[in-house]
Amino acid sequence: MKTGIIILAAGESSRLGYPKQIAKYKEKTLLQLAIDAANDANVDKRVLVLGANRDEIKKTFLGASIPNIPNPHYQKGMSSSIKVGLEYMLKIDKPDQVIIMLCDQPFVDAKILNKLIATQKKESKGIIACSYSKTVGVPILFGSAYFKELMALTGDEGAKNIVLAHEDDLATVAFPKGKVDIDTEEDLRDLNL
Repeated sequence: MKTGIIILAAGESSRLGYPKQIAKYKEKTLLQLAIDAANDANVDKRVLVLGANRDEIKKTFLGASIPNIPNPHYQKGMSSSIKVGLEYMLKIDKPDQVIIMLCDQPFVDAKILNKLIATQKKESKGIIACSYSKTVGVPILFGSAYFKELMALTGDEGAKNIVLAHEDDLATVAFPKGKVDIDTEEDLRDLNL
């Protein structure tokens, strides 16, 4: 099974007031932590989707470390970045499954990404999601059967509705620290305590 990873990092970080992608945790930017996790995972393809503040963000990581593409429609919400990333994957070398991850979950590492892949192999389900705080969410793996539905998402809709519509084809991986994401200065302060 060929696996691709799409890192979504195109948002404007309006609640934080500056690009969260360049916020630091343990001497690295949140984006660099996400890139490191993707690069260390057992996957075949990776892509980073950038949007708002793209030029400023690109200065903070080695461009050669991961293919990165712009989402010119990032204002249309998360769904537009999912589509841009998936289109890229499908053009380059069609994967059998993709993992969608964000750049603002500092505790995502290669271990949890590899666990999604291992769980898919073991359970043979089309969707493998992380579970935390009594819900399921990203990082999340989708098999190719769901690519059409991912491409049909609109607005600031993530892939959660697809998951909820196909709970019979869902397996989960416990990831309690997945609930930690950075949206505000307070989140960042709490993280660095």
